[in-house]
Amino acid sequence: MLVAFSVSPLGGESGSVAKSVAEAVKVVRSSGLPNSTSAMFTEVEGEWDEVMAVVKQAVEAVQASAPRVSLVLKADIRPGYTGQITAKVERLEQHLDPQ
Repeated sequence: MLVAFSVSPLGGESGSVAKSVAEAVKVVRSSGLPNSTSAMFTEVEGEWDEVMAVVKQAVEAVQASAPRVSLVLKADIRPGYTGQITAKVERLEQHLDPQ
C-alpha cells in the first residue's frame, strides 16, 4: 500500500504550519517504513495496518499542538507490490527520457 497524505493544524495563532507538520514528518521518518516528503504531501509505503498506524500517529502529533486538524489522504492499494514509492517515479522517468 502506498499512501500520500497531508496533515496540518487548523486554528491557532500562527500562519505557519511548518513546526506542527515537522512533528508529523518525524513520526513518519521514525517508523522505518519507506517514505518521502514534498512541499504538499508525505508518502509512506507498507502494509495496511502499519501505514494507517503511522498516519494516525502523525495526526496525533499535530493534534498535540492544535485545536483542530485537517487530513487529506490518497491510497494506492495494490497487493503483492512493494517498492512502488520509487518504482512509479522510475517508470515515469523512462517515458520522459527514452533512451
